[in-house]
Amino acid sequence: MILLHACCAPCSVSAIEWALAHNIRVTIFFFNPNIYPREEYEIRKNELIRYAKSVDFPFINGRYDHKLWLTAINGLEKQPENGIRCIECFKMRLYETAKLANLKKIKKISTTLTSSKWKNIEQITEAGEWAISNYPSIKFFGENYVENKLLKHKQISLKKKSFYNQSYCGCEFSNKKL
Repeated sequence: MILLHACCAPCSVSAIEWALAHNIRVTIFFFNPNIYPREEYEIRKNELIRYAKSVDFPFINGRYDHKLWLTAINGLEKQPENGIRCIECFKMRLYETAKLANLKKIKKISTTLTSSKWKNIEQITEAGEWAISNYPSIKFFGENYVENKLLKHKQISLKKKSFYNQSYCGCEFSNKKL
């Protein structure tokens, strides 16, 4: 069993397909207070719920508190994409994942963030290891879902499932249109 932090349905495809191929049960955890605006958050959440139902995996919706996220990254707003702001964002979301895993007695956590070719796997791994540091019974499973040859399968699945595919990570500081 893995508690999978998921940012959206498109990024979840590789991780979920990997888990299905390895007979690993997953509980999907949607905790993304970084996503802005709220309408974007709801679209991503609803697409992920649709996907979770299609693969019969449990879905847990985390709280949406964008103000709390803004407090966590305060002073880092002008940092470039893949900079320190992203690390702090990853830490916040993966810490909540580890905390929930501990509460639910799930021994492994992972994240769909590692399936994005736009994200830095070393930063995500660092954040995951930091997140579990207070929970010695939990392991961070930092599978690189981009390099494990599921990327092509992901692209095929995305077309087949016709998921909403966003054009930015979710935070207003990465969205050039805002």
